[in-house]
Amino acid sequence: MVLENLSFLRELNSSQQRVVKTSFGPLLVIAGAGSGKTKTLVCRLAYLVHQGVPPEKILLLTFTRKAAKEMIERASELLKRDCQKISGGTFHSLCQYMLRFYGYLLGYHSNFTILDRSDAEDLLNLLRNSLGFTDKKKRFPKKDTLVTIYSKIINQRKSLEEILSYEYPQFLDFFHEIEKLRIEYNNYKKEHQLMDYDDLLINWLLILKQYPQVRKEVGERYNFIMVDEYQDTNYLQGEIVKYMGEIHQNVMVVGDDSQSIYGFRGANFKNIFEFPNLFKNTKIIKLEQNYRSTQAILDLANIIISNSKIKYTKNLYTLRKEGEKPVLFKAKDEAEASKFIADRVLELREKGVKLSQISVLFRSAFHSFDLEVELSKRGIPFIKYGGLKLLESAHIKDLLSFLKILINPKDFLAWHRILLLLEGVGPKTAEKTINYLKTVEGHLNYILEKIPPQIPTKEVKHLVKLYKELLFKNFSPTEVLIKVWENYYPIFQRIYYEDYLKREKDIESLIALSEKYSSLEEFLTDLVLEPLEVGELGNISKEEEFLVLSTIHSAKGLEWHTVFIISLIEGRFPSYHSLQKEEELEEERRLFYVAVTRAREKLFLIAPTTVYLPGEGRVLAKISRFVQEIPPSLLNYYNETPTHQESTHNTKAVSSCFKIGDLVKHPHFGEGEILEIVSPEKVKVYFEKKGITLLHLKYASLEKLI
Repeated sequence: MVLENLSFLRELNSSQQRVVKTSFGPLLVIAGAGSGKTKTLVCRLAYLVHQGVPPEKILLLTFTRKAAKEMIERASELLKRDCQKISGGTFHSLCQYMLRFYGYLLGYHSNFTILDRSDAEDLLNLLRNSLGFTDKKKRFPKKDTLVTIYSKIINQRKSLEEILSYEYPQFLDFFHEIEKLRIEYNNYKKEHQLMDYDDLLINWLLILKQYPQVRKEVGERYNFIMVDEYQDTNYLQGEIVKYMGEIHQNVMVVGDDSQSIYGFRGANFKNIFEFPNLFKNTKIIKLEQNYRSTQAILDLANIIISNSKIKYTKNLYTLRKEGEKPVLFKAKDEAEASKFIADRVLELREKGVKLSQISVLFRSAFHSFDLEVELSKRGIPFIKYGGLKLLESAHIKDLLSFLKILINPKDFLAWHRILLLLEGVGPKTAEKTINYLKTVEGHLNYILEKIPPQIPTKEVKHLVKLYKELLFKNFSPTEVLIKVWENYYPIFQRIYYEDYLKREKDIESLIALSEKYSSLEEFLTDLVLEPLEVGELGNISKEEEFLVLSTIHSAKGLEWHTVFIISLIEGRFPSYHSLQKEEELEEERRLFYVAVTRAREKLFLIAPTTVYLPGEGRVLAKISRFVQEIPPSLLNYYNETPTHQESTHNTKAVSSCFKIGDLVKHPHFGEGEILEIVSPEKVKVYFEKKGITLLHLKYASLEKLI
């Protein structure tokens, strides 16, 4: 074959070329963020075929069939010849294919049926009913929850007790029933020639382990194995790779331990470290040259990941030495953070940066709720990935329906939604009541009097009592929400029992969001000013531009000109749950690293100084430990809020500005809380950085935050 066909090698750096040309033996490629990993994989496929390896002898395993297909097509283009005989796909597609040939060894026919998730749920529901587990006074897990629990046991290699204790404590009383149902489920599948997604991995691995002859045949069939995103493989997948490559050892895996962020799905972070133990004489090549970000952004990323407890040490670098330092903005609260982001986005757009090249990233979907409202008010269109937008969640819609009736008693959509939430009220009763209410004129109080005779149930009477209390007392929007939430909570638990803990966080965020409003009508109006709903996504013109809001998990593999990372405070990022386990805390660090390395030109880190917690009010927030670890020399600090207050000789007037519990800001000591009014001139303040400090108000520049 002519030499010109290998011209693509000249486009690679020296490390990438080493990867491509290392054809034989086990190879572990540690590919840093933005280091041209996919391009290197494609070139290696092309190189192997160019060297005379028959395409059908190559196996490429990726996490989507689309990714494998695109890589094989690109390899064909490089070589100017067909590479379509390369076997490419996911672990699950490989396993089902091999089980058609070898499943008989476990008693399966070649025409066994694969259960998708919906099928698995329906089967579990059938078995649950036949075992009588639905005839309980307490709530037995729903079918979709059962599928999730059983899958977690397999993929996370944890016991049922561990999964229930940590994630579903409300079902611990049903431990024995859930275990019995799992046994019935597995027996039924085997008896009826059925396999679910997890069975595909388990059964193929079982055959590989038990039958050396199969390992030999598979080794002869696939002489070269390549695995992408190896850091995201689980234990079963790692074992499958080991046995399939046992005969020839020509196994290349590529991944980045620093981007392993799917532990909650069962990904085994340690697979990438265990690979050299599975395959002796493994060569390790690191791809450290970054083609995405400026050096200023990479310096920050390198510092973040350098504090990982377990890692392959690497140092990302780029030939693009110019670039601005990342900016840290410590906002007074989430409202100020949202305004800051909206201002910067509009500035960037004026400078010619498209909205689609700007992203706001967050740890959890509810962290962006305040920002969504601000963007809507400013008319900045956005798309959100990785979680429903604020008004698209059923539980949020439920709660807001209670509020809408206070503003508009004739909002019959809201009435309909509320009535259907109440026990003993079905669609027919709700429709009949709504039709009656349409004939009733007058104030909400008068309308309320007409409802109990129509539906004389306990929950309806309770609803009427709640509305009367809200009508005749001057509550703030936050107080109204809290009152409604207290009354809605039992209904909420009944309806959303399976994942109520997660949904409860959304409600708390909504309550916090309401705190900055003095009018319930204004609060509801701002919420409904959504420029885009999920249902409209398919109708977006290519010419239209939208700011991207995304969870970090959904942003992996993507990049933007400018990235904002929000809610960088303890309990949010890292998340509260991760603080209990070092392994989960380490994954949070890697998640932050992934977020930072999405930025090409500009990076903003946003941390609110205070947050609102239902039941506690506004409290001081502690900046994320990951941000605290960054040397000040790597950051630019943005100060929008004035940090001084004019001193005055009238010390009584000054001291009267403060009271115990006030949150304050000092130009040198940062944020703090008033612990004691010592005298008209002196106060004791607890500062996060300095501890308890006595300040003389005549000389101290102290700003009241709230």
